[in-house]
Amino acid sequence: MRTKKGVVTSTKMDKTIVVSVHTYKSDSKYKKRFRVTKKFYAHDDKNACSEWDQVIIKETRPTSKLKRWDLVEIV
Repeated sequence: MRTKKGVVTSTKMDKTIVVSVHTYKSDSKYKKRFRVTKKFYAHDDKNACSEWDQVIIKETRPTSKLKRWDLVEIV
């Protein structure tokens, strides 16, 4: 089971949150590190999150067309 830690960027949908996760990649030629942001749609059963909350999400089976993650906890 994979888990990720990120920031909630949108709560406009019912029982769904959008979580932005920042990771760092390295350029192969110049060896410079740069930040990459990826958005994940997660299921929030109780609509407990608000924007800018730090959350932990875990991978689950597909719930809808875009949702493949579930809310574990609000940090």
